[in-house]
Amino acid sequence: MADFGIYTKNADIQARAGLNANATSKAVAATDVYVLNVESLINCLTRYNWSDAFTAGLNADVGGILTEASACLCAIYVIQWDMDGFTTRIEAEDMINILRDKALFAISILRDKKVQKFIQEA
Repeated sequence: MADFGIYTKNADIQARAGLNANATSKAVAATDVYVLNVESLINCLTRYNWSDAFTAGLNADVGGILTEASACLCAIYVIQWDMDGFTTRIEAEDMINILRDKALFAISILRDKKVQKFIQEA
């Protein structure tokens, strides 16, 4: 099955969710549902259509920031869906907290209008 995301691929989500995340939730069919929602959310939060910009050929650095934000948010969904694979609930919650912080940092960079100007001129 193909990845449905524009700038988020299943392999990125699986890597961030970690080895202990539920295999069914990490499967492509499950994460494709998350990807479409997360990419739309990032576009709305940053007030910029990154999906169209990515398709048009964004700078690779910017693509990496987009992937980081979206894959982290999707990995949170994966972990929340089923925490049974983790040794404790605390371990799963720690993973979620780390992923949340990384996603928020990446989104804050993307929201900064000076950064968007820099990106467009790169």
